[in-house]
Amino acid sequence: MKKMFMIVNPHGGLKKGMGILDKIKPIYEKANIVLTILETKYAGHCREYAHSLDYTGYEGMCVIGGDGTMHEVINGMLSRPDERKLPIGLVTGGTGNSFMHDMDCLDPLIAAKRIVTGRKRPIDVAKVDANGEIIYGFNIVGWGMPTDINEKAEKMRWLGGQRYNVASIIEVFKHKQRLAKLIIDGNTVVGDYGFILGCNTMHTGKGMKMAPLAQLDDGLIDLIIVKKAGRLKLLSVFPKLFDGTHVGDPIVEYRQVKQFSIIPQEDNILNIDGEMVGNTPIHVSVLSKVIDVLV
Repeated sequence: MKKMFMIVNPHGGLKKGMGILDKIKPIYEKANIVLTILETKYAGHCREYAHSLDYTGYEGMCVIGGDGTMHEVINGMLSRPDERKLPIGLVTGGTGNSFMHDMDCLDPLIAAKRIVTGRKRPIDVAKVDANGEIIYGFNIVGWGMPTDINEKAEKMRWLGGQRYNVASIIEVFKHKQRLAKLIIDGNTVVGDYGFILGCNTMHTGKGMKMAPLAQLDDGLIDLIIVKKAGRLKLLSVFPKLFDGTHVGDPIVEYRQVKQFSIIPQEDNILNIDGEMVGNTPIHVSVLSKVIDVLV
């Protein structure tokens, strides 16, 4: 019989992890897969599991969650001293599911059925040197306005789902200057930017089609560069992010690159896979097909 880890957070996200686990257990049992179930008890616990568990005898690491959970597992796994890796099986259960949008697999039961087939798919990961700290990103590496919006929205949770819209309007009307040196595959440009996003997945957030040409295994980062523009122009771009039509807008530059660096005049926190971590300046490079996922 095969053995796999199953990591579940009983309290995180929408607090539905244990309910999903109960529904998918029979799928694993039918496939003759024995699950070692591990509950997380605090933020970062999933990363610790991936970093320190003994992988001997196991054929996969399954997790119930979203992009934040996947971020923890990948960072824990790629920082192991023994450099051992397991294929990752993500069962949809988070508040943000960008990766599973790309996989066209938002149903946890379908995700589990795919995982038990054992079919592997290699994916790229972005290696981010954030002012000397190494962080891995599988979804996005963001700097600028979306990061500032995220930070502001976190302080406005009492507004519920509308907090992101309100925070976006506030940030646009602040019209903050963001001067930075941007180095793309060795070529340097200097400008004032609204935001810069390096994408590995097509989707980000709750289904926003940020990088419509992105592929998970092409060895490239899809770089979305939004130039500084007037307030009304910036506001007009935001709705286009949901269907991918922003890439045709004159203030948006879309590039597929191997590596890039952002060196801003003023250092800022980053948005990596939806997590507010790290600090500029940053250098980002692609690790091609470094992780296997069970799809």
